[in-house]
Amino acid sequence: MKRISVYITSMLLLMAVITGCHKQLDRQPPNTLSSENVYNSEGGYLQVLAKVYGSVALTGNQGPAGNGDVAGIDEGTSDFLRLFWKAQELSTDEAVVAWNDPGIQDFHNMNWSSSNPMLKGLYYRCTYIVTLCNEFIRESTADKLSGRGITGAAADNIKKMRAEARFIRAFANWVLLDLYANPGFTTENDPIGKFNPPQTNRTELFAYIESELKAIDGDLSNARAGEYGRADKAAAWALLARLYINAKVYTGADKNTDAVTYSKKVIDAGYGLLSNYTWLGLADNNVNNPEFILTLNYDGIRSKNFGGTTFLVNASVGADMDRTVSGLGGWGGIRATRNLPDLFPDVNGNGDKRAQFALGTQNIEINNISEFKDGLAVIKYRNRTRSGGFGQDPDKTFADIDFPLFRLAEMYLIYAEAVKRGGTGGSEAQALIYLNALRTRAQVTAPPIGSYTLNYVLDERARELHWEGFRRTDLIRFDRFTEGTYLWPWKGGVKNGTGVAATRKIYPIPDSEIAANPNLKQNLGY
Repeated sequence: MKRISVYITSMLLLMAVITGCHKQLDRQPPNTLSSENVYNSEGGYLQVLAKVYGSVALTGNQGPAGNGDVAGIDEGTSDFLRLFWKAQELSTDEAVVAWNDPGIQDFHNMNWSSSNPMLKGLYYRCTYIVTLCNEFIRESTADKLSGRGITGAAADNIKKMRAEARFIRAFANWVLLDLYANPGFTTENDPIGKFNPPQTNRTELFAYIESELKAIDGDLSNARAGEYGRADKAAAWALLARLYINAKVYTGADKNTDAVTYSKKVIDAGYGLLSNYTWLGLADNNVNNPEFILTLNYDGIRSKNFGGTTFLVNASVGADMDRTVSGLGGWGGIRATRNLPDLFPDVNGNGDKRAQFALGTQNIEINNISEFKDGLAVIKYRNRTRSGGFGQDPDKTFADIDFPLFRLAEMYLIYAEAVKRGGTGGSEAQALIYLNALRTRAQVTAPPIGSYTLNYVLDERARELHWEGFRRTDLIRFDRFTEGTYLWPWKGGVKNGTGVAATRKIYPIPDSEIAANPNLKQNLGY
């Protein structure tokens, strides 16, 4: 099965069984079915699990407009990846946007408030995902299965599904941990219906996510043994590695040895680098790809969505750019500040194939942030195939490109960084093998490196992982996000860049959430 999103077509009524725990969540269609009507077979559980995965990749049951999952935001902009990408990339040196949608310029200006609609949308999308996972976990206990007469292989398969739902919940909680720090917190043990979640903090939430990922290890499919697009043991290890490399930011304590351990577990699980870097963002990037550990799956016919990679392709194209390069239309929105192309030997990709920029009439300098031509357009995501064909959508609107939540290259980079930061269980010699493997795949013309620094790792993460939703987290970990010691064009709303308050390292809890839940206190500085 190429895409678990295939199952979404059968989900039009299954939202009826989900009883949201917050008034901000759109719970349509009305609750008319009981859980017993749906959780009555392995197939029924699989359909609900499809909705769990779909809540991360899609905007709602119908798409691309109508009956969205989350209320209070334009459905076309409400999917997880589009919101997460804006928060992680538009606030950094990797990307700017020409549009003037309410709140969107706040990211690069670094002057967002607790009423920013996109930060609200992302917060509620994540809490909605947690709500769906809690429901599935609540309904898939051993007692529930036994009481419904589900035994044998079916019960074993549902046990795996339950572990997958716990993984997706852990991932959503990691996003809340990383971006919002002190969110409201719920589990399957909390009551259904009207309920004010208690507030957690970074130390507590870190420990919870860590314990959940370790607890499900025995129940997930073995690495590379499950269906494409579904979480397995390696996905849990990869999230643990990411959690540990950022541990000092989250808790004040280093976990670099753990980061080495878990990145190495993924590396040793049999993954490999896709032979051509430029294939990573193509419409057929799911084909014979040994690098992807877990993906958000998109299909230009069966899972239409104005977010996800459809957003990343369309918004990257505009002005007089050749639309056939992207394989889709052009919205003229997002492009890079010069800090990103300056990391490469040249912007043409001659010295490093990871430099994928649209040249011609685009300007490397940004004199007007609202002018799409100011700033090089990034063409990392293209709805074209390796053979030169187009994606499936005959109207050339929706993308087929799957988005990697985790891929092997990130594990190489975590390993190298964790070793350099003092983590044990690895070696710099082995790290150099991994770093040079990335350079070889990128066809870097310079000789292999014989040593490396932490600054090299940060730059290499940008070259390898740019526009994949890492940059804000990386800059914070390296003390370069809010600080005046590292600047980029229009950082803080100033043409040459400026430092901003350190409180900007954490996003605010939405003001509507604070108003609705007396258990919550706003993050410092908002």
